[in-house]
Amino acid sequence: MCTSIRLLTFCSLLATASSAAVAQANFPSQPIHFIVTTAPGGGLDNFSRLLAKELTARLGQQVVVDNRPGAGTTIGSAAAARAKPDGYTVLLNTSALAISPAIYEKLPYDTLRDLIPVTMGAAAPNVLVVHPSLPAKSVGELLALAKARANRGDPLLYGSGGSGTNGHLAAALLFNMAQIRVIHVPYKSGSLATVDVIAGQVPVFFDAVSSVRPHVNSGKLRALAVSSAQRSAAAPGLPTIAESGVPGYESMQWYGLLLPAGTSPEIVAWLHRETTALLRAAPFKERLTAEGMDVVANTPDEFAAMIKADIAKWTRLIKAIGVPAT
Repeated sequence: MCTSIRLLTFCSLLATASSAAVAQANFPSQPIHFIVTTAPGGGLDNFSRLLAKELTARLGQQVVVDNRPGAGTTIGSAAAARAKPDGYTVLLNTSALAISPAIYEKLPYDTLRDLIPVTMGAAAPNVLVVHPSLPAKSVGELLALAKARANRGDPLLYGSGGSGTNGHLAAALLFNMAQIRVIHVPYKSGSLATVDVIAGQVPVFFDAVSSVRPHVNSGKLRALAVSSAQRSAAAPGLPTIAESGVPGYESMQWYGLLLPAGTSPEIVAWLHRETTALLRAAPFKERLTAEGMDVVANTPDEFAAMIKADIAKWTRLIKAIGVPAT
């Protein structure tokens, strides 16, 4: 009797394993949905649509972009965390994923427990720009000017597309590391902030390469440095802030792929293999560079470590400066 039960149990487990292997061998057998945590038209959306198009052609299976913006990307993240872990729902999020735990007291998901990092596909460094009327042509000159202004009770203003945004925190991190008092002027969007920076109302701003490039080329803004740890292929002529006198400085808007917790390791490995193969291909890299992005295509473990490090970094900064939930 016991032998029969053990045999039946073994056969059942064998059948389950065989079915899983067959399912994975046939994967994907239906459309894959990209949950994109921002609205159409932004950097993440452009990255996601380009990747979806290339994956559709590569796989012969439709990859659908589903924009779920709102609440600092937490709406889309929550939807992905609740999705069935079968590989057919993929979260595409920005570095806001690592910022949200420091801003929101309670999230509807656990960032590190409920999501599996696959790869940081690309990173879009911010560019530190100033109005041409500001007498600062380098990061060092800007910090010296900001310090002098703060000492005489006339602190420098910097703009952003809103509290807690990547541009806001990039600037806040710089001035916090330099221990200089400045005033943050948040706008409802990056485009509105850009208008006032060009007008000289708010002289300092951080924004993506693709957004500020036309204004820098036309002379309406002056670019001082990029926020990434290494120089960017998207802005090769600019130094980094770290090499410009603020060692250890780094702030990036990254775009990454994640899966719901419980997704099989085989599917995680499959998605990593397929996406990184595309990202590393020369035509794709050239397209991303033109869009102001640098290809990263790291491993799941490397991406997981970067998310943890970013959560710790932004939590320390946000506790120091105070950022209201958006």
